[in-house]
Amino acid sequence: MNNEAIGKLQTDIEPLRQQIITHPVYAQIQTPEELRLFMQHHIFAVWDFMSLLKTLQNALTCTAVPWFPKGDAQVRYLINEIVAGEESDVDAHGNRKSHFELYLEAMQECGADTEPIMQFLAALQNGQSLEQAFETAQVPTHARDFVRYTFEVIQSGKAHVQAAVFTFGREDLIPSMFHHIIKDLCVNFEVNISIFQYYLERHIEVDGDHHSHLSLEMTQNLCGEKAEHWAQAQEAVEKSLQMRKHLWDGVGQTIAKQKTLV
Repeated sequence: MNNEAIGKLQTDIEPLRQQIITHPVYAQIQTPEELRLFMQHHIFAVWDFMSLLKTLQNALTCTAVPWFPKGDAQVRYLINEIVAGEESDVDAHGNRKSHFELYLEAMQECGADTEPIMQFLAALQNGQSLEQAFETAQVPTHARDFVRYTFEVIQSGKAHVQAAVFTFGREDLIPSMFHHIIKDLCVNFEVNISIFQYYLERHIEVDGDHHSHLSLEMTQNLCGEKAEHWAQAQEAVEKSLQMRKHLWDGVGQTIAKQKTLV
């Protein structure tokens, strides 16, 4: 394992990472309506996470028939283990569902509008391009930008870059980020947000204790001793963190604008 390369990457991205972990948007969520706005934007990042995850599974394992052994067995294990947890986790009652489906239920529970994300998915399923689906569902600009970059990484065809963005832009970042959301989240809402709280706590538990370690090992395996791979990975990770900040900036501006209209 190239511990020196991974240490350099982590050190270099830490200032950006801290900007996201301590972003002011979390403290802005003071009312049920502000939480609904946050969720209506964030759901697009929850969805494209699954697309990035499945891209890695397709790249690193054999998902076609007839089956043949593909790539390194340890890497296959790492990505398949993460997929199982993300695509088939359990809710608070022990029922199997993906984290995306769990988030949708959390939105429905607190009264957030799920129509845009459902229109977006229906448009894609009906053969519309990403850009056409954005227009159909009237997706907010900052959410579009975030998803666009995720798909730029997906379409790069570089598994080491995809794994790095998945690791440092998602799995390693999410537990700390969600800690701050829970810390700042107002618990005296008149609406029920128990599913959303479970969703956050589940990610802190699973990603912090298990998935972040698996994805880190996966990235180390794929970048190996190739300096060029590590350089490409760092560039992509930095951009992914900038896009996350851009997303949160946009959500924060939307919440602030809503306050002035009340």
